[in-house]
Amino acid sequence: MTPSAGPDQNEFDDAGGTLLAVVGHMIPASAEFGLPGADDPAIFREILRSTGRDRAFLEEALGMIDAMAGGSLGSLPRDRQVTLLADFRAAEPERAAILEAVATRCYYRDDRVMTAIGIEVRAPFPIGYEVEEGDWSLLEPVRSRGRIWR
Repeated sequence: MTPSAGPDQNEFDDAGGTLLAVVGHMIPASAEFGLPGADDPAIFREILRSTGRDRAFLEEALGMIDAMAGGSLGSLPRDRQVTLLADFRAAEPERAAILEAVATRCYYRDDRVMTAIGIEVRAPFPIGYEVEEGDWSLLEPVRSRGRIWR
């Protein structure tokens, strides 16, 4: 799936196609649940717009992925892409985590996704969301550490 051309598509130059392939593997579309993938044009445009402080880091990670691919990740067969991305994740877990964070952050902003998972499409504030009461004893290690700020 290719996003519509526009100024946002060119933000990553040649790495845009690699980013599109990567996020498509991270969060594929689901026909069963009627959910778009992270490579959906609208979601991908949001990813491109939202890179902000992570842009240089993402460009570096995408360059590493393309180097591992011996060219462009998108030019490889799908099964080889899966293997290469698993190798990248194992070798570079911090970089993979940033890619995952950028993709999921934008994916869950999409109204179609929020509706499909049963969350009302609205800003979280000022109304907020009901959160199930949890086990407060899980915070004991943090409390026992004492104050750590000045």
